[in-house]
Amino acid sequence: MLSEDLLKKVKRIEIISKKISREVFAGTYHSNFKGRGMEFASVREYCPGDDVRSIDWNVSSRTGRLHVKQYVEERELTMILALDLSASMFFFSQENTKRELMAEISAIMAFAANINNDKVGLLLFSDQIERYVPPRKGRQHILRIIRDILEYTPTGRKTSIESGLVYLSKVLKKRAIVVLCSDFLDEGYERALAVTGKKHDLILMRYTDPRERSLPKAGLFRLQDSETGRTVYLDLHNRNSRDLFARTRQKRDSRLGELVRRYRIDELEFTVGSDYERKLIGFFAERRKRLRR
Repeated sequence: MLSEDLLKKVKRIEIISKKISREVFAGTYHSNFKGRGMEFASVREYCPGDDVRSIDWNVSSRTGRLHVKQYVEERELTMILALDLSASMFFFSQENTKRELMAEISAIMAFAANINNDKVGLLLFSDQIERYVPPRKGRQHILRIIRDILEYTPTGRKTSIESGLVYLSKVLKKRAIVVLCSDFLDEGYERALAVTGKKHDLILMRYTDPRERSLPKAGLFRLQDSETGRTVYLDLHNRNSRDLFARTRQKRDSRLGELVRRYRIDELEFTVGSDYERKLIGFFAERRKRLRR
């Protein structure tokens, strides 16, 4: 049974998400996603001019006359929310954690899919597969997904984006929209990212905290890696220490940016405390234009 506090939180997210999902997509949801594909419908006799590649040789040999396969565009989409629940996603310097921000934005994506009668599934991962909820439709299913995002306690503390993507490649038989949500404080996932981007419509949503971007100029700071427990001390009055922190972050950003460009994957960054509604609207408006070209 859900606690009263969790019920209030889920209800609040539902109200916010429904409002924003309608404003963000407003009847253009399907035009924002590619890869709907074609679904086999029936066969008919061959007519001059038909593409020979569509000939159904099994039916043709059985009937003695050439037949071709007919397809219809698949209207139903499947969205998978793949969420990183490693320890670094619980970091916060603001009122909310990165995980809480991720829950709200993931809820928007889930409600948008549900409004358009599409299926939504959920993958929670850390350095292992924490939970997989197969794609389904319906409000109760969406609420269950939001509850899992907010309430689930992961076993692992580290991050393995590769493990999450490899798992999805095994369980997803058809092309899907994969929304990969993480702070991307990980390495060694390049190949899995490329494979997933080729097979599915992959969107990266990166979550950051303002304190991860800049440190205060204030004396000796003790910094602890929440995933490994490793502790370092930085004198933030020292310019070299601040520069080291900035270079490390820049190197990580550059590597992810290079992967996004190389594999032509959409990427969107959200910072805790920022106006994510405007960013979502702008991102999907631009994406819609690009996919129509």
